[in-house]
Amino acid sequence: MSDGRAASYRRLGIPGVAEVVEGNGGLPKVRITTPEAIGEIYLHGAHITSWKPSGAEEAFFVSSQSRWEDGRAVRGGVPICFPWFGGKSDDAKAPAHGFVRTKAWSLESISQVGRAVMVSMFTESNEDTRRWWPAEFRLLYRATFGRELSLELLTTNTGRTRMSFEEALHAYHRVGDIHAVRLKGLDGVRYFDKTVSARKVQDGEVAISSETDRIYLGTTGTIELDDPVMHRATHVMKDNSRTTVVWNPWIDKARALADLGNDEWTRMVCIESSNVSDFAVDLSPGEQHALSVRVRLEGTRVGESTGGS
Repeated sequence: MSDGRAASYRRLGIPGVAEVVEGNGGLPKVRITTPEAIGEIYLHGAHITSWKPSGAEEAFFVSSQSRWEDGRAVRGGVPICFPWFGGKSDDAKAPAHGFVRTKAWSLESISQVGRAVMVSMFTESNEDTRRWWPAEFRLLYRATFGRELSLELLTTNTGRTRMSFEEALHAYHRVGDIHAVRLKGLDGVRYFDKTVSARKVQDGEVAISSETDRIYLGTTGTIELDDPVMHRATHVMKDNSRTTVVWNPWIDKARALADLGNDEWTRMVCIESSNVSDFAVDLSPGEQHALSVRVRLEGTRVGESTGGS
């Protein structure tokens, strides 16, 4: 990033509350510090890497082996997947989960919303994106850090032809022990199990006991992540999202990932509010689509002054 742009971004900050600073690998980030919460979001990928409400422990997992480099995705936090999810069906050389999570976004504004702080960033189509995907688009991302974390991804078709895309807020939730957690809110929901390429129906709560890679279909309700080890529950509420992806690599897949520590799979689970597979989004020229998510922590430690970690 040029010195001039860095200076202009720093001027958008709110002294002592939300400031643009140098992050890991020299990448710029917005650091939020308020009585309500602390957090951080990088311009690289508009990537949230931390949110910790007052009195709570860190909500998100970030791998100790993450690569903090241009062109590489950060392993953890909340990556943004767009305009496809997973591999691109017609191009094996295309970047996994699309290209916006590895490109620098532009900082639009930082503002106080009550006792919370909202950070707005945007990115749009250019020559680099057209190499992989011909559509003309603009993405606006609003992340509001407070007692709740509120996220909104607004996609606009700025071209002259209809476009279809997939999207996901690929949140890595930090847990005490993957063996102990349970996910509620998906009982009776149909899902596609990518580990065996089969469609199934969820029976009861979701327990993670092996490699898990599932796309839950037609989901609109709240997901609750119950974590008895961390003595808390994480509530994930969403709008304009009709799929939920649940992912944990387990032992062998984790060892095959260079940017994930061998045992770190035990301390994370992904709950991804999304529109993928049969629920991809279609937009006519000029149309907009808004995917929004709210995350709230509840439990014996939340709201108490425990010091966190």
